Amino acid sequence: MNPILMIRDSIYTVISSALEKARETGKLTYQTLPEFVIEVPREKGHGDFACNVAMLMAREARMAPRKIAEIILEMIDDHPLEAIDKIEVAGAGFINIFLDRSWLYPLPARIYQMGDRYGYNESLGLKAQVEFVSANPTGNLHMGNARGGAIGDTMANILARAGYQVEREFYVNDAGNQIEIFADSLEARYLQRTGQNVPFPENGYAGQDVVETVKNIIATYKKTLVDLPQEERRQILVDYALKEKLAYIKDSLQRFGISYDVWFNEQTLHDSGKINEVIDLLKQKGYIYEEAGAWWFKSTMFGDEKDEVVIRSNGLPTYFGADIAYHKDKFERGFDRVINVWGADHHGHVSRIKGAMQALDYNPDSLDILLMQLVRLYRGKKMVRMSKRTGTTVSLDELIDEVGRDAARFFFVMRSPDSHLDFDLDLAKEESQDNPVYYVQYAHARICSIFRQAEAAQVSLGDIASADPALLVEEEESLLLRKIADFPEENVIAARTMAPHRIARYVLDLAGLFHSFYNHHRVLGVDPELQAARLLLMYITRITIKNSLDVLGVNAPERM
Repeated sequence: MNPILMIRDSIYTVISSALEKARETGKLTYQTLPEFVIEVPREKGHGDFACNVAMLMAREARMAPRKIAEIILEMIDDHPLEAIDKIEVAGAGFINIFLDRSWLYPLPARIYQMGDRYGYNESLGLKAQVEFVSANPTGNLHMGNARGGAIGDTMANILARAGYQVEREFYVNDAGNQIEIFADSLEARYLQRTGQNVPFPENGYAGQDVVETVKNIIATYKKTLVDLPQEERRQILVDYALKEKLAYIKDSLQRFGISYDVWFNEQTLHDSGKINEVIDLLKQKGYIYEEAGAWWFKSTMFGDEKDEVVIRSNGLPTYFGADIAYHKDKFERGFDRVINVWGADHHGHVSRIKGAMQALDYNPDSLDILLMQLVRLYRGKKMVRMSKRTGTTVSLDELIDEVGRDAARFFFVMRSPDSHLDFDLDLAKEESQDNPVYYVQYAHARICSIFRQAEAAQVSLGDIASADPALLVEEEESLLLRKIADFPEENVIAARTMAPHRIARYVLDLAGLFHSFYNHHRVLGVDPELQAARLLLMYITRITIKNSLDVLGVNAPERM
């Protein structure tokens, strides 16, 4: 159920009928009705909804938009939609629609019945895939991975509630140059710790985590790998380390509340020949040419600044070459919408990968890239760069240990992905209204406390579903009802615009409206009919807060 969609459709019908009547009476001349929209205006003074149809019809109707809007209002007889309070023409020709409270009155009983399903929209019959984190399995998960995890998992939740069938995927970069460097690093550390005098590679992975992995390898294999042929030794080292690193990544992400449907190994693209297949196909289509012994994709044809190598002069595919095959594989699996969550440093890769999909006859608009900016950790005003434990960057596990999963996930999502995030560790642990996640969770716990008090006072809760919402006439009550009605539509907009921060902002606003109501009005100990209506309002507020936090992967505690 989407209350905003339902009332918007009703308003659309009213305006469409008025336009048809205007044409029949000769007041307006047009052939086809334009695809106009009914939207919620940003400013409350512009009404509950606004319509732009008069602006779109001006050319065909050969009339000023404001005059068209005035004719539409003439044709709307006595506001056939009962909930309409008044309609006004504003500015150059916008139609502003003001509703009375009555359109909200059926909602509480429906939301009460839907419970945890409130916020879900009807199935679209479409499949969406969200690929996120996809960290190289060569080290710890850092703050960028953590933010990508929170954003990607929240986007998957949003898409599911918007009506998509959703699949979460982690792309395991277990092939290519970074694995060769990883093998160099492991081999050097292994030989060094078994008494061999070998240098550590200049571009190697020098983190403490590689040392710890090598210690585990030595505990398993002792010095038996020293005398093996180098390729065999390196393969054993890499296989052991990848298995260990992937287990660590899975465990860390599960602690963070993230579970994947698919773990896709890059190596399978090499082993199956899919990379060569897609390169050959692009050659046939004329999008790849040879120069200086390498093969290049004509990415400049799709808005890129320069063409990009897909096969190096040594015959090995580049990361981009493998990525083309990977994204082709995604669309071959039947996804209607593919979303990647990448760091902002990958912005140059966006046009070329979308261009490659267009060259392969896929709709590039079906591939969305959500770019996210860096995270800066602070303790108060002091920036935190290094882990106290390892002397390297702070890991996801350390962050969860310090501030908890809920605060971490909420903080990572509450800002737009394309903005830098300053994460205040001290604030995330504060039990105060300044801490946004505490502020929201406290609202949920407060409502749970109201129901415990009602139970202790032996107030019957069985009748609240049939309580009369028309008794909720106070401004704080109306604002709460209106905000609750927005929730399913917020999911739809967040899915369409790839804006997970909308849900964090929404639930913060909802919690604020609840706290305002709570500070101004009593729920218990008032007139029994009003008490029942307010208990129903509290019940659906609790449901909506909890369901919003579920989208964000954050718990809704009953006590704090």
